Amino acid sequence: MQGMEEKRKHILAIINPVSGTGSKDKIPRLIDTVIDQEKNDVSIIMTEYAGHATEIAAQAVQDGIDVVVAIGGDGTVNEVGTALVGTDTALAIVPCGSGNGLARHLRISMNASRALQVLNNGVTGRFDYCTVNGKPFFCTCGMGFDAAVSYKFSNEGTRGFITYIKTTLAEYFKYKAQDYIIDIDGNRLEERAFVIACCNAAQYGNNAYIAPRATMQDGLIDVTVMHGFNLAQSPLIGARLFLRSLDKDRHVSIYRGKRVVIERRDEDVMHIDGDPMIMPAKVVIENVNKGISILVPPTLPDDV
Repeated sequence: MQGMEEKRKHILAIINPVSGTGSKDKIPRLIDTVIDQEKNDVSIIMTEYAGHATEIAAQAVQDGIDVVVAIGGDGTVNEVGTALVGTDTALAIVPCGSGNGLARHLRISMNASRALQVLNNGVTGRFDYCTVNGKPFFCTCGMGFDAAVSYKFSNEGTRGFITYIKTTLAEYFKYKAQDYIIDIDGNRLEERAFVIACCNAAQYGNNAYIAPRATMQDGLIDVTVMHGFNLAQSPLIGARLFLRSLDKDRHVSIYRGKRVVIERRDEDVMHIDGDPMIMPAKVVIENVNKGISILVPPTLPDDV
């Protein structure tokens, strides 16, 4: 990684006013007070509809903006990052969502003021991203139980961790494992799986580590396959998810590869960086090694 150059930076902050559970009304004032105005030119745009952040960020690249700040949840980060892949414009993150998986992986503070401080003292690194049928994702994508939960959660009237837990428990008693064919760099597996998660980063969000050893600089996708388990076994699996030890559970297999092809019987829901969408029966997931620049805290370990 290298430090940001000392030249005056042009920064665009994109705020998603409806992400997460809290108000974003104080963010513009916080930007004015925290970001060093002598070294940075900062402008702010609020998103108005789904996909707007991608349009704004794409224009920022055209305009030669140095850093685009995604202020929202993992969905907002995905929209902004999608426009920045393969460019020299860096992504910065102020996490304001429900899970904030990518920000947590990159050790970015959940406190907005401290997260904004990275604009003053952060370093720019090149990190991997992945694609599923050509669509970029930066944290995780997956199918099975977690995708079903994501779909139901997206249709709940309220957001937040408690709602997510309630949705998860309700869905657990209804969901059945499914059959999949998985090809990882030419190695074919047939799996009956409860969850298949393809991971660029280590966690879903809220410090739930679905791929405990995943890093964003190794050029590989971590594929976590969770097999069926009974209700008595679920507390231990849940604990391991949060203790970063899921790879030690006998119901879990983790594989790694650059290109993953997954086939199932029918088209169905997947989550892509937490956002659910219907995807075809066959999906292709590929890693793009060090394909995006991200502004991160100066203390970030090199192996993240």
